[in-house]
Amino acid sequence: MNTAQHPPTPTDHLTITPSILYFGTPVALVTTENPDGTFNLAPISSAWALGQVVVLGLSRHGRTGTNLAARPELVLSLPEPAQWAAVERLGRLTGLPSGAVPGGRPVRYEPDKFAAGGFRELPSHAVRPPRVAECPIQLEARAARVAPDSAGEFLIVEARVLRVHADARLVVPGTQHIDPAAWSPLIYNFRHYFGLGPELGQSGFSETPRRTRTPDGALPGR
Repeated sequence: MNTAQHPPTPTDHLTITPSILYFGTPVALVTTENPDGTFNLAPISSAWALGQVVVLGLSRHGRTGTNLAARPELVLSLPEPAQWAAVERLGRLTGLPSGAVPGGRPVRYEPDKFAAGGFRELPSHAVRPPRVAECPIQLEARAARVAPDSAGEFLIVEARVLRVHADARLVVPGTQHIDPAAWSPLIYNFRHYFGLGPELGQSGFSETPRRTRTPDGALPGR
């Protein structure tokens, strides 16, 4: 059926019960400080931003939530699509020596997750946890609230962003704006990894200057 010509009707929908609802969310690598002063690195797929606040959804079994409840500083490093395999290498690792099993899935204790993922630490400016050097965008932040969700199954973290670091190639020259045509986040779509497709249009609220592409589709000066 061509949905452009024939919009879906109620009879085209099935009532289902998915095991997860990751309907296309960005992946972030979260760095937090362990009790012994070392650092934990964990991938998450529940994050959204409003103004200068980011809201994270975390497992209540993991090291990240435990760390933030005691030491609120963190860094969110945003990987790009080509880094999905490195992110996936961290998926079954835990920073808890007890070998906790989040959600009933087997995991393995790994004290050096930076090395396990093939990442390098980069010192932060405003917080103790380091940034992930290979990630194009890095957000230094401090958690203002760490609390259980309404069902008591997860942790909801509200964090205020203190510093934003962006690869110079992603910034529109002469501005403070990320060029959305140059940046593609790694997207977690029902437990599968994706990047963005071509731009479809621009919001009327966008403050980012439009950039004219060359006939071959490339951005000038790239």
